[in-house]
Amino acid sequence: MLYFYILKCSDESYYVGVTNNVESRLFQHQEGIIETCYTFSRRPLELKYYEIIEDNLQAIKREKQIKGWTRAKKEALIAQNWDKLIEFSKNYKIRNSQNEQGPSTSSG
Repeated sequence: MLYFYILKCSDESYYVGVTNNVESRLFQHQEGIIETCYTFSRRPLELKYYEIIEDNLQAIKREKQIKGWTRAKKEALIAQNWDKLIEFSKNYKIRNSQNEQGPSTSSG
């Protein structure tokens, strides 16, 4: 079992991660124990969202999935605004299908 979590950093950015102990990991982030971590120079941090995921592989997949999301989509998840999540997903599909039509120049 792992926790997937989202932290909001002092610079307003988001950090996405997974851990087997969310309280301990949040403490490590807040105290700056790991100097090479993205959050080290962005403290203080605020835990905005977490999910408990039973399957470790699924938790890691979830982390990678959400790391690729836009800021707006992450904020919709944090707010549990499912309508916005659907809207952002539809917009993504529309943009990608337009990009698949090929290059806009004659060199394609």
